[in-house]
Amino acid sequence: MFYSNESELENNLPAINEFYTNTLKKAYLSTAAGKLFYAYAKPKQAHTAIVISSGRIEGLDKYKELLWELYCNNFAVFIVDHQGQGRSYRLLKNPHKGHIKQFEDYSHDLNQFNLEVVKQHWQGKKLLLSHSMGGAIAFDYLARYSHDFSGAFLSAPMFDIHTKGIPKPVAQFIAASASLLGFSGCYALGQSDYTPEEFALNTLTSSQIRYDQFRATYQQTPLLQLGGVTYGWLHTVFSFIKALDKLSITTPLFIASAENDEVVDNQAQHKLASRHKNTLIKQFKGTKHELFFERDEIRQPLLTSLYKFCDSIG
Repeated sequence: MFYSNESELENNLPAINEFYTNTLKKAYLSTAAGKLFYAYAKPKQAHTAIVISSGRIEGLDKYKELLWELYCNNFAVFIVDHQGQGRSYRLLKNPHKGHIKQFEDYSHDLNQFNLEVVKQHWQGKKLLLSHSMGGAIAFDYLARYSHDFSGAFLSAPMFDIHTKGIPKPVAQFIAASASLLGFSGCYALGQSDYTPEEFALNTLTSSQIRYDQFRATYQQTPLLQLGGVTYGWLHTVFSFIKALDKLSITTPLFIASAENDEVVDNQAQHKLASRHKNTLIKQFKGTKHELFFERDEIRQPLLTSLYKFCDSIG
């Protein structure tokens, strides 16, 4: 397998940008609420399609390196920017506000993307790959819709969140009350417009080159920027988390858990894995939240696990 390395990343940027510009086919998918930006690419020797459900504040532009790498390894790749993110439509007048009316809207969009785009261009083996909020969306989708995915690889899935010093019951009460009182579209306490953190302070990755490239991309294209979450987003996410125990799937899962995650709560990942017999869970040591954007010594074993899991699921 080919692995993209930090030491060669700068030299590979022309090839990655060439892939993004000329190989990836990009378009918009019309939904009842707005247009979703998506892209796909199929190498001639493609054996499996990987459909990506990205995390919050993420989208196609952030995943260029991974998409290029997967394509070089003969995977067909499909990715859609979730509503309110990336180049897809935003729900509120202030495009920086992370907002959703109900969590199920995300999985409804993913189902439409699979039916109208993925199935149109690919009829073979498929794997659903996700990160963080995208993992929660992927699980919700697999539980609610009939599908033909052979398995799902979930990186640091958002099955619960850290509330940064505020007890979770208090955070849940505040989010529910604010939404009930008509403040669902307001920033939750402590949230604001997009503000990039210095690398030394970030909780996402310990790879400086990948972090710097992510921030540079968003600096160059302000359209991609997304700030904090609203009370409405928070309330609907808490509602999803509470309903997780009622959702069940039979699709094989691989959960990649980040040891030093400060964004999502790893305990919820182990709890879900314990009640799904077809689920593997592996903790990656020394890892921050964004495993696909970590240092090579973490990222390569993660991708090796992805490839082995893909081989194991038929």
